[in-house]
Parts: sequence; C-alpha cells; structure tokens
Amino acid sequence: MTSPVATTAAAPSTPTPPRTSGSGPRLRAPRRRHSADRPRRSVLLTLLTSLVLLYSLVPLVWLAVSATKTQEGLSRSFGLWFDGDFALWDNIGETFTYDDGVFTRWLLNTLLYVGLGAGGATFLAVLGGYALAKFRFPGRRAVFAVVIGAVAVPGTALAVPTFLMFSEMGLTDTPWAVIVPSLISPFGLYLMWVFATEAIPAELMEAARIDGAGEVRTFFRVALPLLAPGIVTVLLFTMVATWNNYFLPLVMLKDPDWYPLTLGLNSWNQQAATAGGEPVFHLVVTGSLITILPLIAAFLLLQKYWQSGLAAGSVKE
Repeated sequence: MTSPVATTAAAPSTPTPPRTSGSGPRLRAPRRRHSADRPRRSVLLTLLTSLVLLYSLVPLVWLAVSATKTQEGLSRSFGLWFDGDFALWDNIGETFTYDDGVFTRWLLNTLLYVGLGAGGATFLAVLGGYALAKFRFPGRRAVFAVVIGAVAVPGTALAVPTFLMFSEMGLTDTPWAVIVPSLISPFGLYLMWVFATEAIPAELMEAARIDGAGEVRTFFRVALPLLAPGIVTVLLFTMVATWNNYFLPLVMLKDPDWYPLTLGLNSWNQQAATAGGEPVFHLVVTGSLITILPLIAAFLLLQKYWQSGLAAGSVKE
C-alpha cells in the first residue's frame, strides 16, 4: 500500500528588491526615446539658431524703420527706433517722382531683366537637365564635368571677358548685355539634372512612348508636371540672382535709363559725394525697401514648391 503524495501549494514569489551594495549590478534607467512628435531639445542649437535669426532680421527691421524717417530724421534718431515724424507714405511718393520718376524706369528695367533673363535661364535649365538625366549620348560625362566646373567659377571672374566679347559685337550699353549672360545658369542646370533623375520614373516615359507619344509630347504632358517643384526652385534662385545682380550691369551699362534697381539706387547713394549733389539717403532706404518686397512675396507664395523641390531625392524609398 502506497502512501499518498502530499502536495503543497506553492506560495507566490515576491520580487526581490535590487541590491544597492557595490557587489551587485545597478539597474539603469531606460533611455528616453525621441521621435518626430517629441524632438530632442538642445540649448546650444537653440542659441545658435536665435543668433542666426537675429542676424537675418536686424537689417530688415532697420530698413523698415528707417524708411519711415525723413532725411533729417535719419541722422537725429536711433537706427532701430522710429522718429517723431512718420514719413513712410511721403517717402514712397517722393521715391517714384524724384528725378522725373526714374525709379519707375529702373523698376521696369529690373522686371525686364528678370522676366527674360531668369525666365529664359529656368527654361534652358529645365530642357538641359531633362535631356542629361533621361537620355544617353556620347560626351555626357564631359558635359557633366563642364557643368560642375562652371558652377565653381564665380560670375565676377567672367564679367570682364564677357564685356570684351559683347563690346566686339556692339551690344554693350544695351539690355541684351545683361539679359544674354543671365540666360546661363550652371547651378540651375545641375539642380534640374539631379531633380529630373529622381522625379521622372523611366517606366512612365516608356509607357508614354508605347502609347504613341513623341518626345516633345512626353516632355510637356508627362515630364513637365512632375518637374514643377524643381522648376519653381530654379526659378527662385535665378530670379534672386538676376534681381540682385550689380557687377554685370555696372560693367555693361553706361546709360542711366537702362540701369536696374541695384545700380540706380547706388547712383542715388553716391549723389551726396559729388560736388553740389543733394543727399537723398531717405529715398535710397525707401527704394531698397520697395526693392525687396517682390522677392519676399515670391518666396512666401512659392514656399511650398521650393521646399518640396529642395527635399526631392533626399529620401530613398
């Protein structure tokens, strides 16, 4: 006869508190994970960003505040604060009427140079970048080396050779002396080349060709809508470069009637240094404020296209 096996219920185990003595391992606190919703905070990065923001905004604040002052108010008041007389609207009206309204002529000249120069440079960059990205032809590597080399050459180094060449053709002191050199944008061509490589799938182009579309129709109906963010990005860069161009018009132009805004405002600024010249620094400041307003409006209106164009190709799917 066998005796029954006695079973005892196991008592629930209680957790053992961690040992705090030096003999046992220490428990580490879990690391805080940072995500897109909860980014990592850096005091140093915040300070550096604040300094860059301050460095960028102080000149704009000074320009906006100084445009509200008279000629005498610019010298008797603090630069970053208003004067007793608010003369912004009077300054704007005097800017457009001073010297027989030559400021309006300079503004129209600048719009002409930007429309034909920057617009043409963007169009050529789109055509060239699309061709280099989607077609294989002999000498493609040589073209790539030339484009990269042209990006590294500053525009001021080409101003004197360009002047000599245009002087031989009799085009100096004409609008074409500013428009034609502005049509070449090596950086815009390179940017469109990189963007077109990633933005236009080869399968989509092959499908369009199978459906009977020619190369021209494939470009305008298939490729061009996909290149819109890159086109806007290149357009902004070329527009800003042409709008702020100073050295090329200085070398090419002598007639004040063909001056852009940059050269015209500089002539007003230097007017006080000439014998018997009238100082019009309040008009120079007001004209500078009017000059940057179209650029600010263009960046604000096209910001979403510009950001998407710069980020294209940065993430691999």
